[in-house]
Amino acid sequence: MSDHIRTRRDGGILEVVIDRPKANAIDLATSRAMGLIFRDFRDDPDVRVAIVTGAGEKFFCAGWDLKAAASGDAVDGDYGVGGFGGLQELRDLNKPVICAVNGICCGGGLEIALSTDLILAAEHATFALPEIRSGTVADAASIKLPKRIPYHIAMDMLLTGRWLDVHEAHRWGFVNEVLPAERVMARAWELARLLESGPPLVYAAIKEIVREAEGSTFQTAMNKITKRQFATVDRLYSSEDQLEGARAFAEKRSPIWKGQ
Repeated sequence: MSDHIRTRRDGGILEVVIDRPKANAIDLATSRAMGLIFRDFRDDPDVRVAIVTGAGEKFFCAGWDLKAAASGDAVDGDYGVGGFGGLQELRDLNKPVICAVNGICCGGGLEIALSTDLILAAEHATFALPEIRSGTVADAASIKLPKRIPYHIAMDMLLTGRWLDVHEAHRWGFVNEVLPAERVMARAWELARLLESGPPLVYAAIKEIVREAEGSTFQTAMNKITKRQFATVDRLYSSEDQLEGARAFAEKRSPIWKGQ
């Protein structure tokens, strides 16, 4: 693994902390370590939710480590399973991931955040895609950001590299909640506990549908759902959990989800 990535497991929740002073920037070795961590998270049925954050109070993640690049890390090198940061190209990740942004979130750090499902941010957090200034392209952000926020705002960030404070990021919709710095992790764990108690097979179906529908027409995606052509939907509709949900509703009690 890596000395720069810390993990903590509590029940069905995995916390992943990028701890690479001083800016939590990611080199090839760190990216590969993160890929293995998130691959194992994806494949372990007993872990249901992940939280990713950065160590310290100043940086969430400054993205690609330009000093490592200057020392020989190739920008198109082997980032490992899941691509840069282990998340943005990880196939079939059908579990919720929460991002807790505790400071500067830029470049590849912002791309990691965009690869998660929910983003919580401290009041002092800031966001940018400054790749334009270092002669490279924010590749994943160029694909994802214009689909998440208004096109002209995304292009402003990509073409100028300008910084957004957390309130503007929240206004444009790529931050779910803005919190005092001391509350961010507590809120992330509170949200993770809520998701941990929810139906994992339903979450898996939601994530696959949302991911696959992004490149489909509405009717094509709907047809795949109704014909059970999504693996997660087929599994859900054949599961004990689906019957348990119906029974619990009829019996006016809380369901007991088994993930099977």
